[in-house]
Amino acid sequence: MTALLRVTSEDVARVLSCIQPTGSVHLGNYLGALRNWVTGQHDKDVFHGIVDLHALTTTTEPRVVGQATIELAAMLFSIGLDPEVATVFVQSHVPEHSQLGWVMECTVSFGELSRMTQFKDKSAKREAEFVSAGLFTYPALQAADILLYDANEVPVGDDQRQHVEITRDIALRFNHRFGETFVVPEAVTPAAGARVMDLQDPTSKMSKSTETENGCVYLLDDPASIVKKFRRAVTDSDADVRYDPKAKPGVSNLLDILSAATGSAPSALVEHYSQYGPLKQDAADAVIALVEPIQQRYHELMADRGELERLLRVGADRARSVATATLRRTYDAIGLLPC
Repeated sequence: MTALLRVTSEDVARVLSCIQPTGSVHLGNYLGALRNWVTGQHDKDVFHGIVDLHALTTTTEPRVVGQATIELAAMLFSIGLDPEVATVFVQSHVPEHSQLGWVMECTVSFGELSRMTQFKDKSAKREAEFVSAGLFTYPALQAADILLYDANEVPVGDDQRQHVEITRDIALRFNHRFGETFVVPEAVTPAAGARVMDLQDPTSKMSKSTETENGCVYLLDDPASIVKKFRRAVTDSDADVRYDPKAKPGVSNLLDILSAATGSAPSALVEHYSQYGPLKQDAADAVIALVEPIQQRYHELMADRGELERLLRVGADRARSVATATLRRTYDAIGLLPC
C-alpha cells in the first residue's frame, strides 16, 4: 500500500524548530534566534517543540527536566509566540515521537550514526563519564521529530546541518523501500539574528556553559545584575568608540547589542559616544527595557500553572493531529497489522 503525502494548507511552507530544556534562556538565544521565531510565526506554518526527551541524554537527577520544560514554555510564550498561531508543544506529550523514533532507528545504519560529528565530540568530552546510548541514537529521534510534521524547512546553523542531512537520507531510504511516505525536508539558513558575544570574552558567542556567568546576560536577570555585567564588560585599553569587530570586539559587541535592542544601526550609534562608560550604561538600560515586559509576562504565567499547562495542551493537541496521521501513514506503508 502506497501512503499519500500530506500537503499543508494553501501550500504554506511548514517549518520545524526545536529547543532543549537545558538551562535558562540568555540574551544571545533571544536576539540570535528566538526573536526570529516570533517575527516569523505569521509567515509560515510553524511548529516549535520543547524536546525534553533529548534532554534525557544528559539528565541524571529527578524532576529537573520537567521543571526546566515548564520554565522554557513560559519563556517561549513570554517572548511573543502566540499559541493560537504557532504550534508550541512538549515532545513527550506527543508519544508518536518515540514511536516513529524506533522506525527511524531501524531505517538508519550503524555506520551513519557512527559518523555523526556531535556524537564523536560529545562522547569524547565525556570519556571518563557515563555516555548514554541515546547520544548515539539521538539523530534517529531527531529525524522522527522532523518527519512527523511533514516539515518542508528546518532552520539550522552549520553545527546542526548534518542532522538534517541524515534525516533526508532516512526519509529517502524509507520512501524507496515502502513508497512515498515522508516529506523530504530542506535545511535552511535562518534569518540572521543579532550576533551576541560573551561580555567577558567578546571573541566567543554568549553561552551558558562559560566558566563565569559575568559574560552571559539571562532574560530573567534583575536590572542590577544586568547593569553590573555590562559595567564589567571587556573593552580595550584605548577610549576610541568605533565599530570594528576584528580590532575592537568588545566595543563592537556592545554596539551590536545596543543596536539589536533599539533598532539603530551600529554605524549610527557610534556618533553618540566618545567613552566606554556611557555606552555600557546605555546598552544595559536598553536590555533592561527589552526584557522587562518579557519578565512580567513570564512571572504571570509561572504564577498560573493551570493556564500554562492549558496552552501546552493546545499545542500538543494540534501537534498530535498531524503526528498521528503521519505515524498511521508510516505503519500503513510498512504494512504493520492495524490495531
